[in-house]
Amino acid sequence: MWVLGVTERRVMGAFWVLNLVLFLVQVVGIKGAHGIGEHGVRIWPMPLSVSHSHKSLYVGKDFKIMSQGSKYKDASGILKDGFSRFLAVVKGAHVVDGDTSKLDQSRVLQGLNVFISSTKDELQYGIDESYKLLVPSPDKPTYAHLELNVHEHYVLACGLLVATMHRQFMGLCMVFRLDIEPAMPIQLQFPDTSRHYQPLPIIKNVIDSMAYAKLNVLHWHIVDTQSFPLEIPSYPKLWDGAYSTSERYTMADAAEIKRGINVLAELDVPGHALSWGKGYPSLWPSKDCQEPLDVSNEFTFKVIDGILSDFSKVFKYKFVHLGGDEVNTSCWTLTPHVSKWLKEHSMNESQAYQYFVLQAQKIALLHGYEIVNWEETFNNFGNKLSPKTVVHNWLGGGVAQRVVAAGLRCIVSNQDKWYLDHLDTTWEQFYMNEPLTNITKSEQQKLVIGGEVCMWGETVDASDIQQTIWPRAAAAAERLWTPYDKLAKEAKQVTGRLAHFRCLLNQRGIAAAPLAADTPLTQPGRSAPLEPGSCYLQ
Repeated sequence: MWVLGVTERRVMGAFWVLNLVLFLVQVVGIKGAHGIGEHGVRIWPMPLSVSHSHKSLYVGKDFKIMSQGSKYKDASGILKDGFSRFLAVVKGAHVVDGDTSKLDQSRVLQGLNVFISSTKDELQYGIDESYKLLVPSPDKPTYAHLELNVHEHYVLACGLLVATMHRQFMGLCMVFRLDIEPAMPIQLQFPDTSRHYQPLPIIKNVIDSMAYAKLNVLHWHIVDTQSFPLEIPSYPKLWDGAYSTSERYTMADAAEIKRGINVLAELDVPGHALSWGKGYPSLWPSKDCQEPLDVSNEFTFKVIDGILSDFSKVFKYKFVHLGGDEVNTSCWTLTPHVSKWLKEHSMNESQAYQYFVLQAQKIALLHGYEIVNWEETFNNFGNKLSPKTVVHNWLGGGVAQRVVAAGLRCIVSNQDKWYLDHLDTTWEQFYMNEPLTNITKSEQQKLVIGGEVCMWGETVDASDIQQTIWPRAAAAAERLWTPYDKLAKEAKQVTGRLAHFRCLLNQRGIAAAPLAADTPLTQPGRSAPLEPGSCYLQ
């Protein structure tokens, strides 16, 4: 499954932003388009505030970066590398191909000065994600000026700059100021690499596309019933459960997938784990009854411990997802040795399910993680969960309300509105889905730490992943990023702006589908152009 994810309304600790986030802001200039944003600029998602004049600058051919006054020294080259990627997007859009030598040089933007207040490289939960971009700098008029707290945000804001450039050979750039604060800190996208293996370049491309919409956490549903594609050094036979030897990820691949964002790794237990037994059959209750994992076998928990130990070396995010959904416990009572164990421990199936989840939580806590679990755990034994649990709501409405009332944190991704594999769900429904529905107390609103758009992988592979994600995920991204009072009251008010954003995604090599309505030939979740014409008019 692929999941894409501060005003007073939503002040919550931040899930990190991408190293590559090129937040697409473009000057209005497309004839016949509708849904123009605040102050006549096309911004997606809409920031806290934006203002601009009618003066334009030209982008210089030798546009460069500087960090005058910045506390961050970029010893590891992260800033330099990110800026190179930013320039690649600029050059790809042909906005710096013209000759500016005969222009008034005071109107030629020579570069970007980045001021970063932090000295750290660390990417983690709880970071202040706000930043400010001014074009030009009040102190250095031939440079843009970016102020932010951590280096990971700078390309995000560079994207604001590149996207204000007209697509013409002398790169006109509007004079403007933007103030950015995320309304909700966790904006997740969810890849499911068990149902269909997604090659590493595809995952990287998805991460880069997340950057454009400011989705900042990749929730990676790594393994499931069908396959176990990830290398686990502590238990090397686990990836015998992969579809083939070429459909696997090494730990080095996993480290590369981080790619400047936070990765929320998921180990779904005790259900959805049949593939584990391909390499270690003793993890199955029996060869004829292969999931959930054998609750009576201490080896089961040793394997979970080994996996989480290996996770902790690569996945440095504060949280790990332990699943816990859709657990059919009948195998435990039908298998004689497990049934005997249950009787010896005075447990029924439901109590054994609780025992398993809580044991897995304890192991994760020992490895320094806080835990995310699917909502079934809360629905069945919420008062027993660790107080460090984040409940992941997916089944329906009212759950988030009960979770925060119980004092636990929550992530919202209700399947009727934010599941990307539901191809009949329209972008309008994605946009209008409000995670804080019926949660009115500010202290409880703060416990809803994010939202997530999910795409389970049963019908998704490398051939259709991007057009299934986009542009619907972008609709949810604005809901999660933009202050509530800046959101449109009706989805139709943003149609033109979102359609414009979709075209920008296409220009950057992201196969985003049109915003076409449901027809006999298309579905909202994976539509195709209906007729010839400009992208901006589809």
